[in-house]
Amino acid sequence: MNNVKELLPIGSVVILREGQKRLMTFGIKQQDMRTGTEYDYLGVIYPEGNIGQGGQFFFNHADIEQVFFTGFADEERETFIEKLYEHYQQKEQKSIN
Repeated sequence: MNNVKELLPIGSVVILREGQKRLMTFGIKQQDMRTGTEYDYLGVIYPEGNIGQGGQFFFNHADIEQVFFTGFADEERETFIEKLYEHYQQKEQKSIN
């Protein structure tokens, strides 16, 4: 996802295309340490929650079929998203130069 400002808040509940279970986000812009791949979200199955690493799933915003619930957002989150946005803008500028 190029625009981090569109990321869903932590606690959002979604279902992915061709998904069987809903997922609740508990991390955004997360990196899979095994592959080095960065994903928009890290989620756990809903309603069970965190049942261990085998129950945690990386996914991207484009994979979401439906949003069932949008998580909590406040000024602190807005500040975080703005800083995250600036980070990715700087990262993009460095890759261009």
